[in-house]
Amino acid sequence: MTRFELNILGCGSATTTLRHVPSCQVLNVRDNLFMIDCGEGAQLAMRRMKLKFSRLNHIFISHLHGDHCFGLPGLLSTLALQGKTSSVTVHVFEDGARLLQQAMDYFCRERPYELKFNIITTRKAVIYEDDAITVTTVPLRHRVPAVGFIFSEKPKLRHIDAEAAKYHNVPLYAFNSLRQGEDFVTPEGIIVPNSHLTTSPDRSVSYAYCSDTVFSKRVINAVKGVDWLYHEATYGDENAVKARKRFHSTAREAGIVAREAGAKRLIIGHYSKRYLDETPLLEQAQEEFPQTLLSNEGLTIDLNKF
Repeated sequence: MTRFELNILGCGSATTTLRHVPSCQVLNVRDNLFMIDCGEGAQLAMRRMKLKFSRLNHIFISHLHGDHCFGLPGLLSTLALQGKTSSVTVHVFEDGARLLQQAMDYFCRERPYELKFNIITTRKAVIYEDDAITVTTVPLRHRVPAVGFIFSEKPKLRHIDAEAAKYHNVPLYAFNSLRQGEDFVTPEGIIVPNSHLTTSPDRSVSYAYCSDTVFSKRVINAVKGVDWLYHEATYGDENAVKARKRFHSTAREAGIVAREAGAKRLIIGHYSKRYLDETPLLEQAQEEFPQTLLSNEGLTIDLNKF
């Protein structure tokens, strides 16, 4: 089974506390690291979780509030000090690219790696694709332009049935074609159906990241059918009015989004500093969607498992 792991580096909101630091996650897809938001303390959290800086080549910034991007200049400078040579692409709004470019040109002019920017907008769009995944932006509703990201694994290869392949004298060079679903043709011209030589592939998994946003039907529609959903849960029920005024969501609303979207699992985070115990938030979300987890710094989740 291919690696598809979520690492929680930070799950607090705007103010860093002794319990939580601002938003940052790293998705490990087949040992390639994709960072989602980069709050203060991101690079220190990477070290604590033993995530390799050399594997990080793409950083996705959901919006331009400091608790989601203030860690970027320090992280990018550290990558330069470590002698990173492969390029780093920051997927960010245009204003963020301009500001970050200015900061890096002032504080870290000499970089051994190429710093690239992929300018995103609030429109739904595929902004990244490789052999393993596609990354799609989805519009959120916040005080500034903001997007969520859906990471979708592409269909995986079929598994070779070693005994069947040996029985039919299938040469090694044909294995790749079999994994892609092709039949095998013997030297005598006999067709051996693929289903006789392989087993079904592992299921592909999708992960949606939605922070920050007020409760929105638009968000529900955008993340329909995802396997895993991370949704902000800044406040509890007692602060529902404040949540709407500040364009944030409650834990209960996060649960409603997950339920209405048909997600299989929900992870909540972006907790307000007022909460010294997130258990009430978890309980409120679970009343709407029982399959809810609390995020916490240092937590690693295998997204292949439900």
